[in-house]
Amino acid sequence: MGIAVTFPGQGSQSPGMGAPWQDAPQWTLVTRAEEVLDQEVAPLLVDEDPARLSHTREAQLAVFLTSLLAWEAARDTLGDIAAYAGHSLGQLTALTAAGVLDFDDAVRLVARRGELTQAAADANPGGMAALLGADEPQAEAACATAPSACWLANDNAPGQLVVAGTEEGLDVATEAARTGGVRKVVRLDVDGAFHTPLMQAAADGLGPAMAGMEFKPPSAPVVSNAGATACRDADGWRVRLVDHLVHPVRWRQSLDTLVDLGADTFVEIGPGRVLTGLARKCRPDVATELVQVSA
Repeated sequence: MGIAVTFPGQGSQSPGMGAPWQDAPQWTLVTRAEEVLDQEVAPLLVDEDPARLSHTREAQLAVFLTSLLAWEAARDTLGDIAAYAGHSLGQLTALTAAGVLDFDDAVRLVARRGELTQAAADANPGGMAALLGADEPQAEAACATAPSACWLANDNAPGQLVVAGTEEGLDVATEAARTGGVRKVVRLDVDGAFHTPLMQAAADGLGPAMAGMEFKPPSAPVVSNAGATACRDADGWRVRLVDHLVHPVRWRQSLDTLVDLGADTFVEIGPGRVLTGLARKCRPDVATELVQVSA
């Protein structure tokens, strides 16, 4: 048995979340990111102004780097790691922690992914909504009332599914969900319909962004978002990272896969505690730990 290390995605950020790390030895990661990207990055982690993290590219960079600061501090204390997984953007953090991508390539890819998804969101405006108390058939039925305009985007936990689509499609589908008995519908504070076909332009651009990058076999299996499958190969991630932009995150099923791989403890590393809460809903039989984001 062992530990499953999980990393959060966009939405877990908070202003100033990286500030406690400024004097820690791990801060060299931030300095290196600034060199690789030829831009200031530190303000995204230390500034208390929420506007700093209001755009997708900046929020994703900040979450990725803050998660890696915590990972570098905690990695030698964790014991036997059975597998890794990350929610959406967190999948890239997981690949970095598992040694599939080196840091320089990973930070370039995170920045480019953020640019591409932001551009796709700007070109195809939309949003996301959580259907609380819904099951997958209810979510799919709601989306079916807005064909080609609303889709299942996240299956996070029992009773916690997320749909996404155009503004009109989302209005139609969420009203159908309410009519169909869904307990509560909550619009999410995001600026795009992520993990749907509206992100196809981003998917088309991400493949070329990986040209020339080396992918290595992971130190332990990494569970993919879209298929909830354990992946031990290297180059297959070139396809998976593209596909997952336009397909739903199967987080509930991913947690089951982590247990099948031998995990008896889920350890969330990074800002927030969303994944720990989802783990307790999905697998109350498995222990959870939270690595706090502090130096």
